[in-house]
Amino acid sequence: MELNRLNWNKKDGKEFENYLNSLIGNQKEIEFETRIVGTSLPCLAIKTKQVKAIVRELAKGNFVKFINLWLWNNHTETVIIGELISRIKNFDEFKKLLTKYALCVDNWASCDTLKFKVDKQNENMFLELARDFINNEKPFARRIGLRILFKFLDNEHIKDVFEMVSKLKDEEHYYVNMALSWLMCDAFIKQREKTLEFLKLNKLSDFTLRKTISKCRDSFRVSKEDKELLLSFRP
Repeated sequence: MELNRLNWNKKDGKEFENYLNSLIGNQKEIEFETRIVGTSLPCLAIKTKQVKAIVRELAKGNFVKFINLWLWNNHTETVIIGELISRIKNFDEFKKLLTKYALCVDNWASCDTLKFKVDKQNENMFLELARDFINNEKPFARRIGLRILFKFLDNEHIKDVFEMVSKLKDEEHYYVNMALSWLMCDAFIKQREKTLEFLKLNKLSDFTLRKTISKCRDSFRVSKEDKELLLSFRP
């Protein structure tokens, strides 16, 4: 199928869906992907290499028009849309489509396929976007907000990160808490002293703190001494 197009219409979208169905994996692969991803959408179990190749070809054309078809009938389509949204350079357009995406996704994998190109010109806008998502009622929007914060674990922004994650102490959703523990592990690696001070303030739930410590203790980037030190924080 020709993926490098200047225009996309509903008929093209249907042709694209048929094309994806021609690449579907076997039943065992579909069952495995369904179990791992946990989405309510059908899984096609198309090989990651094939999905990446499709995204590259779509990106050569007018891929924003493709996104605006909003094909949302299987998990692979959501991943492709997420990958393409990540390539949008205009921040306003990126924000509009990412916000729509964040309110639709229902699984961790569709969140984690996103990439965020943060620079000096847009960092404040990204921070506000992260804050909006973290305050959102949709759990996977909150996960996306936390993933944006991985770009802000520097001296200038670490206080903003701690301020935002403090609001999630009562968070109950598993995949939000797992993203938060992953973020705090990375914060410890990059901002050790400040993260230790934050941990002393008891601004994380017991679950998230235990997971943070576990991730740090599993990391080769954390010293043996710090792994032992972190045990003293374990609730």
